[in-house]
Amino acid sequence: MRLPYVADPPPTSTPEEAEILARVQTRRAPNGLLPLDRALLHSFPVADGWNSFLGAIRQRTSLSSVIRELVISRVAIVNGALFEWEQHSPLLSQAGLSDAALQVVEDADADIAAKVLEGVLTPAEGAVLSYTDAMTKTVTVRDEIFEAVKERFNEREVVEITATAAAYNCYARKAQSII
Repeated sequence: MRLPYVADPPPTSTPEEAEILARVQTRRAPNGLLPLDRALLHSFPVADGWNSFLGAIRQRTSLSSVIRELVISRVAIVNGALFEWEQHSPLLSQAGLSDAALQVVEDADADIAAKVLEGVLTPAEGAVLSYTDAMTKTVTVRDEIFEAVKERFNEREVVEITATAAAYNCYARKAQSII
């Protein structure tokens, strides 16, 4: 831990801080605050924005559970974010991804195209993994990678896949920096 965690629950000094804390606690219920929450709550406005943003990504998109957790889990692997992997890979399995496909997700150097041809991944899963890899590893997404996603998902879903990858890249990097 690079920053000390705030108390659980942290003291609040204004009604606005109390409202922010209540929103974060409600989102985390019934499990309580995560270590990242306890680091972010050094700044109530940042914790509030983070809670709202990640809440929308996790609970309000139209993406299937498999696609959402595929993006999140792949970002975790590429960034070496073990906490996120440990939290989200079981959700990916519960959503129905096969064990063979899960092994591909866990291998940051996997030949995704080959795994699609072998039938381990669906074309949609392969497109999402390639897109997530490009966003995470190089930031720039080549046109053919973008087009493969766009062929398989509607515009809303493309935005949501992009936002999920961006959010969890931010999450992984923030968590590794301050916790």
